[in-house]
Amino acid sequence: MAPWLPTKKEKYGVAVWNFPSTNEHHLPLQIGETVHILQASEGWYHGYSLQNRAAQGIFPASLIQLKGAMVEPRGMEESVVPTEMPMVQEITTTLREWATIWKQLYVAGQMERYRQVKQMMQELMEQRSQLLSGTLPKDQLLQVRKEVTSRMDYGNKILALDLVVRDENENILDPDRTSVISLFQAHRRAAQTVTQHIQEEMSPQPRTPGHSTHGAVSPSHSLYLCVRNFVCHIGEEAQLFMALYDPSEQRIISENYVIRWASTGVPQDIELLNNLKVVFTDLGSTDLKRERLFLVCQIIRVGRMDLRDSHNRKLSTGLRRPFGIAVMDITDITKGMCDSDEDKQHFIPVHLVAADSDFLHNMIRKAVEGKDINHKGQGLWVSLKMLWGDLSQVQKDHPHLVDRSTVVARKLGYPEVIMPGKQGVRDCPGGPSDVRNDIYLTLVQGEFDKGNKKTQKNVEVTVCVCDEAGSVVQNVIHAGAGDSPASHYRSVVYYQQRHQRWMETLKIAVPIEDVHRTHLRFTFRHRSSSDSKDRSERIFSMAFVRLMRPDGTTLRDGEHDLVLYKGDSRKLEDASAYLSLPSERNLSESKLLSGSSFRVSGATSGLAVSTRDSFQISTLVCSTKLTQNVNLLGLLKWRSKPSLLCGNLQKLMNVDGGEVIKFLQDTLDALFSIMMEHSDTDVYDILLFDALVFIVGLVADRKFQHFNTVLEAYIHQHFSATLAYKKLLSVLTQSMEQAGRGQPCEPLPRTFKALEYIFKFIVRSRHLFAQLYEGKETAEFQRSLQRFFLALNQLMKSPLEGPILLAQ
Repeated sequence: MAPWLPTKKEKYGVAVWNFPSTNEHHLPLQIGETVHILQASEGWYHGYSLQNRAAQGIFPASLIQLKGAMVEPRGMEESVVPTEMPMVQEITTTLREWATIWKQLYVAGQMERYRQVKQMMQELMEQRSQLLSGTLPKDQLLQVRKEVTSRMDYGNKILALDLVVRDENENILDPDRTSVISLFQAHRRAAQTVTQHIQEEMSPQPRTPGHSTHGAVSPSHSLYLCVRNFVCHIGEEAQLFMALYDPSEQRIISENYVIRWASTGVPQDIELLNNLKVVFTDLGSTDLKRERLFLVCQIIRVGRMDLRDSHNRKLSTGLRRPFGIAVMDITDITKGMCDSDEDKQHFIPVHLVAADSDFLHNMIRKAVEGKDINHKGQGLWVSLKMLWGDLSQVQKDHPHLVDRSTVVARKLGYPEVIMPGKQGVRDCPGGPSDVRNDIYLTLVQGEFDKGNKKTQKNVEVTVCVCDEAGSVVQNVIHAGAGDSPASHYRSVVYYQQRHQRWMETLKIAVPIEDVHRTHLRFTFRHRSSSDSKDRSERIFSMAFVRLMRPDGTTLRDGEHDLVLYKGDSRKLEDASAYLSLPSERNLSESKLLSGSSFRVSGATSGLAVSTRDSFQISTLVCSTKLTQNVNLLGLLKWRSKPSLLCGNLQKLMNVDGGEVIKFLQDTLDALFSIMMEHSDTDVYDILLFDALVFIVGLVADRKFQHFNTVLEAYIHQHFSATLAYKKLLSVLTQSMEQAGRGQPCEPLPRTFKALEYIFKFIVRSRHLFAQLYEGKETAEFQRSLQRFFLALNQLMKSPLEGPILLAQ
């Protein structure tokens, strides 16, 4: 046996497994016990536990997780000091102490206190992970330290343990270096803080089951998903598309999380092995209230047409073919009705495609209805955890789960709150500022005549984004989150089906400045199982649609029935031949296109309408810069047609509140820009004031109550109209004076409802003006305020009856 040699670096560690003593030389260890290592020999250590320094023994090195430590010699002996920050060491010690009491509570049957201690221990472990991550800025680090010490002191109090006395930086006071009076005062402060904490905990506060305090009030939530393993006998490369699905609406409500799986049974990117994690963000209260919510996975194999085809002849490859689906009901997890644990694994069986007519979307619908299918042990192992808060919040609370490598999959649509911000912060969705310009495209369905073929076609749709010259815009198509952008997207190929139903959703991310000159082009091609025949197949049809309409608004949300054109394959990809033609079918075009031989623009285009075929898509625009409302667009681009400004300001009142709220910052910017650029005239003052009252009234509406914080953020961070206070105060005073005299004006209830924020704009504007001009016109501002309050007093004294006054 090799000799025992003193260790140099291996000095301090933690037991990660129980080690019972089966020999008189063994040192028994429990999980979490820390050891001081003195010697090592052939996979064994010799040392002692820091809980009992008198007992020395040997123990397996494989059971010890080594930790960094400094060795301090003390005479003939040595002492180890862990290099972890003191706060982390204190949390570790506290958790070990609580763990013993926690087990005793369970044995004693004190389940309520048992669950309380469990919750506190879990929260401490999460905060310990934050501290160890080393990614917290200084202010957040201090905040976490305060939360940790408050939680530990509270736990020690309710468990009848000693109270730890600290200084103002949350460090433990050294009694040898602190005066008795200072110790007494610190002890008294700590006792008062703990008592207050206990009183707050005991006071009745309604909380949603499973939600943390900050999650209960947060308008946005996230779902963490980690794919542990995927076992399926495919034999070819595969693509996994994972998303959230609402069975009542029969539609996917989130972006897809894409995993590319190699034929060898591991991820194509081997670096993602054991790191396949995604967080689904932007889930609001309406999403958590859905009757049912499912996690679905569509499995698409990439290879030959039929897996049963032999390799005796050369086969076409690279075809995206349906393989199966997997579904899991996650309603209880998202509603907080059951504990979600990132370490707990769930098995989701795969439902395999049984027939050529099995469309993946239809299979999902049948699977969520509970129809059992023999999965033969094939499926996915996943872990799920509900995280309360938006992305920035969960990154702060759970840095060990959501880090830079975690993929972010957004909801299809807007979050319940859109924070104001500037261009260029798109990397942090749901964060302090949220600028988006995403168009979600769904290939819905199509119907294709077999033409001169004996059997129905195997149709493949290819999607690309083109400019006005027909050139393909590079890398703007995203098949899903976690996947690299591409220039083309190819659909799944269903074998010999006249009616195709794809329901494949992808994201188009075109720069805002290029949207007006781009369009989507769809080309259709028959795919053959034989490689030689497949190479000879040409595009047989084409459809297109512009991303922006002639009036400057974006493509409307919803389904679009596109016109399919046929002709020479080169002409089908020639933008000059088709861009002047109609792209969508409507009632008049349906009658016009009744003859299949009709040529839309004569011999010049060389294209004919394919009336026997049909193709439908669906689009959803999620843009905080491009609107679908022509009235709102007129206001946002008021400089292009200043003669229409009065009408556009009046039309703002007719715009749907949800559309205005989505463009809150841009709308407010437009109003105050008009105000500043027309500071020398009062032509628009009343219209601008009415528009501002309308917008503030929207924010005050219960439907948009979460946008109060957005409006506050705008006032303090983005608002810059230094002259606005003069005009707002003038119009507000005039309204009060007119109402007091019984003259018609803006209805008083709406004005008073918006009064708080009107004055916040006035105060902020005056503050900016005073900063810019070193306090000038202070007396004039005071006289304006005095005039307003005098008008308000006169209004309160008005002899007019209440109903008449309120009608003003």
